[in-house]
Amino acid sequence: MKSSTISLPDRQLAGGSTIAVGVSSGRQFGATRRHERLCQIGLRIMGAAFAAMQPLAAFAELSNDSMIGPALRSRPIYDGSQSQAVELVPVIRHFGQPWFIRSTQGVLEAGVRTEFVPGLHAGVQLAYEPGRNVNESEFARSHQIANISSGASVGLQMEWDHALGPAPVTLLARIRQNIDSARGAQADLRLSVGVFHGGPVNAGVFAQTTWANAKSAGAWYGIGAQQSEVTGLTAFQPGSGLLFNSFGLLWSVDLSPKWVVVGGLERRRLSGGAAHSALVERPSNSYISAGVAYRY
Repeated sequence: MKSSTISLPDRQLAGGSTIAVGVSSGRQFGATRRHERLCQIGLRIMGAAFAAMQPLAAFAELSNDSMIGPALRSRPIYDGSQSQAVELVPVIRHFGQPWFIRSTQGVLEAGVRTEFVPGLHAGVQLAYEPGRNVNESEFARSHQIANISSGASVGLQMEWDHALGPAPVTLLARIRQNIDSARGAQADLRLSVGVFHGGPVNAGVFAQTTWANAKSAGAWYGIGAQQSEVTGLTAFQPGSGLLFNSFGLLWSVDLSPKWVVVGGLERRRLSGGAAHSALVERPSNSYISAGVAYRY
């Protein structure tokens, strides 16, 4: 990567403005010189940071390169559970014309999309929706909480890829209706920003907000009267609204032109009515993943 620094002549600041130095006071002269040096150091740091971010202009969720590989992920049994499980998950991303498949935007999804104007895509997707296995959680098992089988959803999405100065930005809006109508629907709004590129290392940050309708929130966090008698937990219906907010870090390290190590860390916090369910042992959970992928 080509390095870049910003240096300024003595007594001159950005924009060509100059500092008049008086001779009547050595103290004032020294203070002015210190101020000059601090300004120059600050400008050099800003210039170096700007130069380091320049190569990120092609991607926000690290890249749009086609890749495939395995990864391990540590995740809660369900959002709100104290128990964690480790599972094998795919690292996959491919954009064709018009088909796509990816696991890099929060869910494993595939579908078709088209570009209406430069940087703005819209399409439809089929997504994998995880379930809840009570055998993985002592709390869920002891309270005889019902399993939720994994399934799929169909929906619509719109994605905007842009750059704010040197920083690449992706904004994704997505609606997902579970194929099982009793599982309801969710909507995601996800913002990703590329923040670092240095040698083989790339990094990005993201934030996501997800809403759920009453069926979806109730399927995961509702406790009906009959279930309350079985589980011993207080009856509760969360209703529709905000489900969770999350933020995280994505990173990759190039091992070679074809092989790359990828990973991520996400912190997710339940919000709205779901956070008050007796099924919630803790409001916040962590997701950690790392894997290796082949770029093609």
